[in-house]
Amino acid sequence: MLWNALLLALREIRRNVLRSILTILGVVIGVAAVIIMVTLGGGATRSVSSQIESMGSNLLMIRMGQSMGPGSGIGVPPFKIEDAIALQRDIPGIRVLAPSASQTATAIAGNNSWSTSVTGTDNRYLDVRNWPLERGRPFTEGELRAGQALCLIGATVSKELFGEQDPIGESLRIKTISCKIIGLLAAKGQSSMGRDQDDLILMPLRAFQRRIAGNQDVTLIQVSIKDGESTEGAKADIERLLRERRKIDATEQDNFGVNDMKELTKMLTGTTQVLTTLLSAVAAVSLLVGGIGIMNIMLVSVTERTREIGIRLAIGALEREVLMQFLVEAVVLSSLGGVLGILLALGASLALAELLMVPFIFNGGIVLTAFLFSAAVGIIFGYFPARRAARLDPIEALRRE
Repeated sequence: MLWNALLLALREIRRNVLRSILTILGVVIGVAAVIIMVTLGGGATRSVSSQIESMGSNLLMIRMGQSMGPGSGIGVPPFKIEDAIALQRDIPGIRVLAPSASQTATAIAGNNSWSTSVTGTDNRYLDVRNWPLERGRPFTEGELRAGQALCLIGATVSKELFGEQDPIGESLRIKTISCKIIGLLAAKGQSSMGRDQDDLILMPLRAFQRRIAGNQDVTLIQVSIKDGESTEGAKADIERLLRERRKIDATEQDNFGVNDMKELTKMLTGTTQVLTTLLSAVAAVSLLVGGIGIMNIMLVSVTERTREIGIRLAIGALEREVLMQFLVEAVVLSSLGGVLGILLALGASLALAELLMVPFIFNGGIVLTAFLFSAAVGIIFGYFPARRAARLDPIEALRRE
């Protein structure tokens, strides 16, 4: 009985191909939208996590001011190199730390110029940030102590100033100083905040302070905690020591912030997952709209085929057989919409993941759930028209023209 009902359903769909396509369009859009949202959301979550992890393991960021972002350190006394020395000396949980100071400046090489972030630091910056060199070498201890005008450049700066040319050994000008390039940083791409991590120049901290900034300030201290040590405990020790060194009274708020990258990862991934869920819920509404469309077209089909139904009932067809025929037809329509929606979603997800530069993560669970939900839509919204067809009076049905 089920096989015959399936054959009849397929024959009816072929007989009204255009109407069938328009009927399942809502289901196609709904299934595709849900899968695309979940797939891209998963890719975005993975991208955020991997980008923050690439900044370094067990990483703490000590910033001026309580908040992150532009203007957060205005009016706040800066750190000094002595603060970094004291932290490394007095807190046993710290593996390595890197003090730094940054400023936006225009770098010039030949006829090319590029506005970028210039950071004064030392080789510990590369260790803390887990950032290898693609070519060249790091600074030597003698070059760091002397504050020589040498620099390491990111991939974006290299591309903008030197194109395909090897920048090692070349010179660029920042403000009034000529800086020799001794290393090219490995490409990292965009950060989770949308900033190009490769758009920077690193130079010895002393050279930056003397010849770029004109002061002895340190604006950021990046800290890598030893494996097995608690980042929460280290964070508390850092806050206690810095409060003492910056002479902050017990009743006063901290004028610095210690940000744990693990906490930031949890916050950003949590936000991404919530947004994905909300967008998926909105997309799922299209499935309900598609179900209403199926119910509407099945009611029209029952009206058009009233005489056919009457003949079947008159020659001995059971009500459950008529019910099954129309119910199977509705399920076939919605399932077909589900399959087309899945194919559309996978193709669109691949294209959008490439465009948005997030990894494509195939989620078999959501694909199966979306298909089963589309089939369930056919059952739920197809039942009323099917029952109406099955309960037709054969005599009344045969009178219809």
